[in-house]
Amino acid sequence: MIELFFRDFNNIWKFSAMSPLNFTSVSFWLLFGVSLLAYSLVYRNRAVRNAFLFLVSLFFYYKTSGVFFILLIFSTIVDFSIGHLLFRTRAIWKRQLWVTLSVFVNLSVLFYFKYPYFISDFLSQALDINWAPKPVHAIWSNAYLGTDFVESKILLPVGISFYTFQCLSYIIDIYRRQIEPVKSVLDFGFYVSFFPQLVAGPIVRASEFIPQLHKPYKLSKAVFGLGVFWIINGLLKKIVLADYIASNFADRVFAQPTLYSGLECLLALFAYSLQVYADFSGYTDVAIGVALLMGFTLTKNFNSPYKAINTSDFWRRWHISLSSWLRDYLYIPLGGNREGSFASYLIVFTSFFVIAIMAESWKVPIFMAAFLLLVFALTQWISLFKKWLNTNINLMLTMLLGGLWHGSSWNFVIWGGLNGLGLVFYKFWKKIRPWNPKSSLLGRVFGISTTLFFITLSRAWFRSETWGDAISILTRIWTAFDPSITFDILTGFWRPLSLMLAGYLIHWIPEFQKANYRKKFMNAPVLIQWSCTLFVIVVLYQAMSFDSQPFIYFQF
Repeated sequence: MIELFFRDFNNIWKFSAMSPLNFTSVSFWLLFGVSLLAYSLVYRNRAVRNAFLFLVSLFFYYKTSGVFFILLIFSTIVDFSIGHLLFRTRAIWKRQLWVTLSVFVNLSVLFYFKYPYFISDFLSQALDINWAPKPVHAIWSNAYLGTDFVESKILLPVGISFYTFQCLSYIIDIYRRQIEPVKSVLDFGFYVSFFPQLVAGPIVRASEFIPQLHKPYKLSKAVFGLGVFWIINGLLKKIVLADYIASNFADRVFAQPTLYSGLECLLALFAYSLQVYADFSGYTDVAIGVALLMGFTLTKNFNSPYKAINTSDFWRRWHISLSSWLRDYLYIPLGGNREGSFASYLIVFTSFFVIAIMAESWKVPIFMAAFLLLVFALTQWISLFKKWLNTNINLMLTMLLGGLWHGSSWNFVIWGGLNGLGLVFYKFWKKIRPWNPKSSLLGRVFGISTTLFFITLSRAWFRSETWGDAISILTRIWTAFDPSITFDILTGFWRPLSLMLAGYLIHWIPEFQKANYRKKFMNAPVLIQWSCTLFVIVVLYQAMSFDSQPFIYFQF
């Protein structure tokens, strides 16, 4: 018995690719409890506190991604150094060189780990160049350091997209003279690696988080209650709602859509829409709660997105930290809604060129060349068209690149492009619509329904591995829709469908009512808070007997 205890205890401190540390594992909460106990001994000294939390964050990242924590340290040192050099530099051209260096280093690391196979497929299809990406870092380390890293493929470090964007925003904000660099590398490392949000967001701005490093730690009863509330709320979303719907309905249909009817395929898409929301917002809820217990406030990342009355409203509510990052560091620098910049048109031309050379038919490049010439002619002849193009080109590019941020697949690009088209269409529809959805209940219901329907259909590309898989499930909806079997479907899948319905209804509860029950939990006696927490733990324990699903956004 004692030997088993020490074996399990020793395994807690080691990385296991088969069981990485995350919010749904018991090991995480054991280690978090130990960390809080140690934290209670050092929190009064802010420098020691921040250094301690940096080391704890590195350890948690090691438990999630193994030796890739070295990559996190590399990014931390590089951007901390460039930030100070950039701040001390006065010449504009030198400042531009420093910020360019940071962008180059950060994006190079991101591209090396995230997009090599995407580029390889493009070269193979478009130029008939056979290039097989190799994990050079693993091969070199195995040869010279005696390690045993995987050499068959380049593995993607968990959370690299998130902390790369945090580093970039820090450097760009210093370049814009909006913030000053952090004085201590340990403080900066803590900002980059803060473990609750490191691997799946929210993306935290330096201007929002770094000032908190210098504030004394305070944890009132109300804040403690709010932190606990967000933790149990997020775990219920993830384990009870998202995982159950995925395992018992959505994953089955997406695995073999041709075996299911059109209604089942449609319901599976709505199930996935709810799953991805409950999964991702559940993670950020837990991250916000854990951060509150340690005295830090993280950015709000979701605001009931399926209450959105249009696509523009949806993207103000969904993954808010990414949407605002793309707006401030990509959309506005490209020209915003004022005009297309040189970079905008260069990206468009490059994209058309890539598609043209990848096409199997010679007719495609001819058509695209003719299309570009027509667009150019219209911009010269019709000023309104030129204005419309300049207004919307940056919006489309931002959404396309936002799609590519999610993954190295054309499906993600298509998904981003569809959402860009949805935003462009809404801007046109807003000018001609016969009613204002905010002024009538019927208009609001119509807006919410059509927005949810569009977002859900576009998720066919987000969820599917290939273009063909997405088309297959969408085609099945229209070609195999049989109303006569509706009752059989509802009774056959009544459990996951009932949970789906409950999930959407809870989501649509008015925000003031949600704020009221959060406030009641915050201010409830400790005995009631702990009783509710114990009850939730029992429910989670029972629910975890089902197949556990990894957090969806870990792959990004």
